[in-house]
Amino acid sequence: MSRIPFSGVPRPPRSARWRRFTLSFFVALPLLAGLGAASAAGLLGQRAQWTTVRVWHDVRAAAAQIGTFARTPFVRLGVRKPAAGETPVIPPSVQVPVTGGASAQNSSQPRLVALPSARLYVNRSSAAYTRFKNWVDAAVGNGGTGYGFTASEAAMMYQLSPETRYCTLAINITERQVTEAEAAIAAGGRPAVSGDSYLEVGTMIADVATTLDTCGSFLTASQRSRWSAYAEQAVWNIWNYNSAQWGGRSFPWSGWSTSNPGNNYYYSFLEATMYWALASKSNTWKNFLQTNKLPALREYFARLPGGGSSEGTGYGTSHMRLFSLYRLWRDATGTDLASASPHATDSIYYWAHATVPTMDRFAPIGDQARNSVPELYDYHRRLVLEARQLATTAEASNVATWWLRNISVAQMTSGFNYRYDLLPAGSTPVQPSTLVYHARGVGHLFARTGWDRSAMWVAIVAGPYNESHAHQDQGSFTLFAGDWLAVTANIWSHSGINQGTDVHNIVRFARNGTVVRQCESTTRASTLSVNPGSGGSFTANANLTPAFCDNTAVTSWQRQFTFANRRLTVRDQFAVTSGTTATFQVNVPVAPTLVNSREAVAGRLRVRVLEPANATINSNFSSGKYVEDGARYRIDVTGGTSGYVVELSEI
Repeated sequence: MSRIPFSGVPRPPRSARWRRFTLSFFVALPLLAGLGAASAAGLLGQRAQWTTVRVWHDVRAAAAQIGTFARTPFVRLGVRKPAAGETPVIPPSVQVPVTGGASAQNSSQPRLVALPSARLYVNRSSAAYTRFKNWVDAAVGNGGTGYGFTASEAAMMYQLSPETRYCTLAINITERQVTEAEAAIAAGGRPAVSGDSYLEVGTMIADVATTLDTCGSFLTASQRSRWSAYAEQAVWNIWNYNSAQWGGRSFPWSGWSTSNPGNNYYYSFLEATMYWALASKSNTWKNFLQTNKLPALREYFARLPGGGSSEGTGYGTSHMRLFSLYRLWRDATGTDLASASPHATDSIYYWAHATVPTMDRFAPIGDQARNSVPELYDYHRRLVLEARQLATTAEASNVATWWLRNISVAQMTSGFNYRYDLLPAGSTPVQPSTLVYHARGVGHLFARTGWDRSAMWVAIVAGPYNESHAHQDQGSFTLFAGDWLAVTANIWSHSGINQGTDVHNIVRFARNGTVVRQCESTTRASTLSVNPGSGGSFTANANLTPAFCDNTAVTSWQRQFTFANRRLTVRDQFAVTSGTTATFQVNVPVAPTLVNSREAVAGRLRVRVLEPANATINSNFSSGKYVEDGARYRIDVTGGTSGYVVELSEI
C-alpha cells in the first residue's frame, strides 16, 4: 500500500512520481525560456512577466523534489510517521482553531510551494546588487554581527550566488537564535522571540524559515527537528495567546492586535506564520491563514480607499512589511492579496502627495517614534518599492518610479535595508497628474500649488480615530512652503509621541480649565467632503463633532478649509456647554511677533483674525511647555464663543 503523506492523499509509487516530475520539469523549461525572453524584451507586459515568475517557481519546486523523494514530510514537523494505512495525527501544538470549519485540504486553497527566491527579481549587474553583496560579504567576515544583519540576508545571497560561506553564516546566526531560546526555556523562562508581545517574531521566524528552506541541505537532522519545534511553538503561541507555553510551562500573553489588521504588530504575526507555513509546507497553517487571517486583512483594507494607514505616517511605514507579505504570498501561492482592494496601488499616490514639495519630509500624522522630525528614510523608500511591485496600473507604477527618483533618499542609507533596493524602481517616471488628493479611508487630505519645490502644500486630518498610534488631531492642518509654516509641535519633542490636542493646529476646547480630549472610537468618525478647484485650490468641510464622543463639553464642531492663491482660510463653527472655552491655536517653528491684537507673524507665516470682531491674539506666546522638550511656539486666538475665521498666508 502507498504511504499516506501529510496531505492525507495517497501518494503514487515513487517511480510514477519521478516520471511525473521529469515530464513537468522538461515541459516547463521551453515555456520558461520563451516567456523569459518575451517578458525581458517587454513584449508581453506585466502579466507575462509574472507568469514567467510562476514558471520559475514551479521548476524550482519540482527540482527541489529530487532531494526529498526519500524523506517523509513528518520529519520537519516532528510528527510521528504513520503506519501503513494509518491516518496521520497532527500534534496538539498545530491544531489551531480555524473559523468556518474549512478543511486544511480544501481544493479552493492555493497550492503551497517553496519560498520564492530572490533570483526572480534581482538584477545581478546592478549597483544595488553590488552594494548588497558587499554588505553580506562584510558580515561573513565579522560573523554576522553588523547592526541589523539577519540570517535571511545571508540566505538570500546564497540564492543569488550559491557559495557555501553564505549558508554557513545563515545557519550560524539561526542556530544561535535557537540555542539561546532553548537555554532560556531550559532555565524556566521564555525566549526573546516572545518579547514585547511577540513584536519581532516575524523577523526572527522568517530567519529560521528562510535558512531552513534555502540551506536545508547543510543542516543535520537534529537541527531541522530543533528549529522546527521552536518555530512551530512560536507561531502557535501567537494565535493561542491565552494558552501559550514554552517547554511545557504556561506563558500566556495579551494577544495584542492579533485581530487588528490595521496595527503594525499584525504584520509581524503574519510574517512569522506565512514564512513558517511555506517553509514547513504546513497545510494546517496555510488553511488557517486562508480561512481566518487573510480574509480579515482583505476586508480591513477594502475600507481604506486612497491608501495610507489609520496609524498615521509614522507607524504607517509598517505597510512596507505588509506589501512585502502580499508579494511573498502571491509569488509563493498565486493568490494576489493586493488585488482585493485598491489600497496598495493607492498608497503610491498617498505617499507622493504626503511628501512635501522639497521632497525630503512628509506629513507628520500620528506618532513619529523613529524620528520625531518627519524626514524621509529607507522605510519610506522600501514601502513605495514594495507597493510598485503590486501596482495594478502602469500609471501608478510610473508615479512610484517618479517619486523614487526625486525624493532625498536616492538609495537605502542603512546596510540592513540594502536588500530592498534590489527591487526594481522602474525606468519610466511619471509625475502625478493631480494637485489635490483625498485619502478618504484614513481621512487625510493633501494639496499643493504645484509639483515644483517652491510650491505651497497643505495637509488636513479629518476621519477615523481608532488606532493607538493616532493622535487627537481631528480637524488639524499643516502648512509648508520651503519649510514648515504651521506644524504639529510633536515634531520638536524628544519622543515624537505627544498625542494631545495641545500640540496640533486645531480649536483647543477646555472645560473648567481642563483640556477636552478627543476620543478613539470604532463606531464614530469625523468626516470630510472635498471640492477641488484649479491650481491645487479646494474647499473642504469637516464635521468634527464625532471626535468628542465621550464628553459633553463640545456639542458640535464644524470646520471649513479654503485653500487658494497660497492662502489657507479656516472657518470654525462650534457649540459648547457652560464652562467650556474655545481657543484657535497654531503651532509655529519660530517666535511670533504681534503686529496688532488681530495679526501676528512667525517667520514667513502671517496669521490674521477675520472673525469674530472681539477675537484677539494672545500676546503671551507659549514657548512649548506642553511637550517634554519644549515645542517652539504657539499662537492662540481667543474670544470666540461660537466660531472663528482665521487666515494664514505667506509673507
